[in-house]
Amino acid sequence: MSDTPDALADPAPAVAAAFVRDARDRGAFCTLLGRCHVAYDGRTRSHAGPADRLVALKPDRTLLVHAADGPTPQNRLAADALDVTREDGTVRLVATRESPAEELVVTFERVARASAMPAEKRDADVEVSGTEADLKERVLAAPELVEDGFSALAAERDTPAGPVDVFGRDRAGNPVAVELKAVRAGPDAASQLARYVDALERDLHADADVRGILVAPSCTPRTRRVLARDGHEFVSLAPSRDD
Repeated sequence: MSDTPDALADPAPAVAAAFVRDARDRGAFCTLLGRCHVAYDGRTRSHAGPADRLVALKPDRTLLVHAADGPTPQNRLAADALDVTREDGTVRLVATRESPAEELVVTFERVARASAMPAEKRDADVEVSGTEADLKERVLAAPELVEDGFSALAAERDTPAGPVDVFGRDRAGNPVAVELKAVRAGPDAASQLARYVDALERDLHADADVRGILVAPSCTPRTRRVLARDGHEFVSLAPSRDD
């Protein structure tokens, strides 16, 4: 086991370089926060001048460079090799990839903080929940959650406008098109529901009175206005049973 500490504040360049090399060699997650330049050469060429950035090195030698704003990395490279050197008072990370030929160079003028954490050899299984499929399963299992007397007859019922998530009939026997959204629904969902209702009315018979119901955990005020304009309804229901 390495005797290197888990974190350093304002380390000298030689100490910071040794810290990153140790993290790389033992397959740890490593992050560096500080002022740096970034240069990329590969599919294109780019250079970003000195700025405060967050740089992350993953155990698989993927190098990520994050600017102070924005959710996505400013630069990234899944490297075959990573070289770490100290040059003229700077710490230089050189990530290279053979095919396609790429190079990402990060040169730190100052490292304000460095940290490292051992990585598990295997990720835990990822369980995805709260999806539209979960919501559909919930509606099919308990159609009364949409409204009392509602009977679900089919899932993914085909129409010329596309498949309706759930097709059924209400207590009075009227056909109902149910559009499902697992997250907060926007106006596009209301417009999509309107297209399904129109298609079903053409598919069934001339005097068919097809109702449209949008089911989602929540919806925007504009969505409610579109639904009201078209004569359709909204039911608040989440994929899980925590609602």
